Amino acid sequence: MELSKVKDSALAAEVETTTAPAAPATEPAVPPEVAPRYVPDFTPEVERLRPTKLGQGKALYRQVLPGVMQVPADFVFALARKSSLWPMTFGLACCAIEMIGSYMSDHDLDRFGIVPWPSPRQSDVMIVAGTVTKKMAPAVRLLYEQMPSPKWVISMGACATNGGPYTTYDRVLQGVDKVIPVDVYVPGCPPRPEALIDGFIALQKKIMLERGEVGR
Repeated sequence: MELSKVKDSALAAEVETTTAPAAPATEPAVPPEVAPRYVPDFTPEVERLRPTKLGQGKALYRQVLPGVMQVPADFVFALARKSSLWPMTFGLACCAIEMIGSYMSDHDLDRFGIVPWPSPRQSDVMIVAGTVTKKMAPAVRLLYEQMPSPKWVISMGACATNGGPYTTYDRVLQGVDKVIPVDVYVPGCPPRPEALIDGFIALQKKIMLERGEVGR
């Protein structure tokens, strides 16, 4: 029995020396831990950090009455003046016939708000239509002075502008602007009604351009 035990132990020792030792089991490599990147969170402050949108402010009257248009007072006054011109009805020569024709149905100055008026007390436009003699000049100036301000003058025709064909006559005034200021000159001998209408349109434009100077 002892001999068999010795053989068995010798055989086991021989097996151990001839057999290669088993390699130890390798564990998978663990990568080094990387710290997470810091990302700031502004979610709680998004509303507070949102840029403010500035809208166009509205006055109180625009909020109550949104259809109201704001314009200067002198613009309204000038618009009323140019849309309701009242020329004085008097003529001095043949240009007055063309002035009368401009009020007839073919041309109809009333559509511009231009209404003839027989009195200088309520008129605001004087149409000097015709030749102005030195005998008539004081009467023209008196009528002009009787008109209320603001007032305007239209020189209609060559005779009222510079004497026309009567420049050599001593008794003819060489332009009505020698006695009263003139705003619009209408050329022609005699000028047609269309030319007078164009003169009125030019006067309306002048009224709107000089609206801030009236009354100063």
